[in-house]
Amino acid sequence: MDKLTVVLGVIGADCHAVGNKIIDHVLSEHGIKVVNLGVMVSQNEFIDAAIETGAEAILVSSIYGHGEIDCLGFRGRCIERGLGHIVLYVGGNLVIGKRPFEEVETLFLEMGFDRVFSPSTHLNDVVRYLKHDTAVALAA
Repeated sequence: MDKLTVVLGVIGADCHAVGNKIIDHVLSEHGIKVVNLGVMVSQNEFIDAAIETGAEAILVSSIYGHGEIDCLGFRGRCIERGLGHIVLYVGGNLVIGKRPFEEVETLFLEMGFDRVFSPSTHLNDVVRYLKHDTAVALAA
């Protein structure tokens, strides 16, 4: 198999770049090819990049709390564009207000994301899940 390729970005009007750069660095250090779209990325830009690069996964980050709104319909758009199989991750500070992470996780899983990560997730865990989940998706 060629090098695992992922599309990474910060969705919506969110301009928080530091975490995005850290994620890019860690994934790259683990041999993953990262197509980093930066900040303020639309759903269609994520999908376009995934199609253009043949990415196996899309990693969506949101820190400003509007991920719940920005991510609505994302899996459906992936399906419409022929990417129903793509591994779809989301992480960060995804909602406004204090909600238990389990509630936030359930919300995003029901939206069609494969995994949901809290802000305190160790990035080595993300790498491990990513390698596993993309291998499973490719085998299906």
